[in-house]
Amino acid sequence: MPAATLHDGGVIEIEIRGAGPVVLLPVNPKPGDDGPQAEEMRKWGADPSLGHSLVAGLSDRFRVVAFDYEGHVLAAPKADTLTPETVARDLLAVADAAGADHFAYYGYSWLAMIGMQLAIRTDRLTALAMGGFPPVGGPYAAMLSVTTATHQMSAEARNPSSAEPVEAGDWDNAPVSMSQDQTRQFVTLYQALQHFDDRAAQSRITSPRLCFAGSADRIDYGPRWGNTQVDIAGPILEHRNDIEDLGWDVRVLDGLDHMRAMQANQVLPVIRPWLASKLSALAN
Repeated sequence: MPAATLHDGGVIEIEIRGAGPVVLLPVNPKPGDDGPQAEEMRKWGADPSLGHSLVAGLSDRFRVVAFDYEGHVLAAPKADTLTPETVARDLLAVADAAGADHFAYYGYSWLAMIGMQLAIRTDRLTALAMGGFPPVGGPYAAMLSVTTATHQMSAEARNPSSAEPVEAGDWDNAPVSMSQDQTRQFVTLYQALQHFDDRAAQSRITSPRLCFAGSADRIDYGPRWGNTQVDIAGPILEHRNDIEDLGWDVRVLDGLDHMRAMQANQVLPVIRPWLASKLSALAN
């Protein structure tokens, strides 16, 4: 199995499936098991087999390069070095290890956001698909507030085994299970983005581009997070015409929130035909 060496010397495994135009997919390609951890993920609305389903849904038409970047940074935190520049270098290192001179990219949530950071730093991108993060008007300040609060809570966290049970879906009272280094790396990332002008950056994106989000994608964090609202849908709904004028294809998934809009049965009908239409010339 090929592997890429990242900016801090860490190594990430890559799984390659299919043939055709290359699509970089920062997901865990392994199917989820039926153990307690997978069941707990399902209770909170996550799909432990999401990455596997996305790879399976694209690899019959594309050469999918799958790599669990989020899993890697949680397993090997980059507390002081996770910045837009180093993340872009990491993604290019993955493409290099896969032998892909040119490639498309799809990511969701913060993995979508780093896709745009990649797009403005390379001319190797053939298409960019972003889900669950607006390309203009991104919630960078709100995400810094949330990640800073989460980092502070990780420093004060009790032993998880002594915490009171929390009902699935009760995000306000859910314990912070990540370590200080795991949470600090996201503070580092969003601190580096506080002066990023995503509107001015649009002229530096030269590839075809797609963004989508659920129309109900607004996350209201409680007092532990300073009552911060992270609004993903708002900028897309309010400025859709403007975003389209800047060169984006825009899709809004009616009634879906952040978790539901990331599921494979919602994502694949959006990105598969779009990628096929944009990358068809590369297959010839």
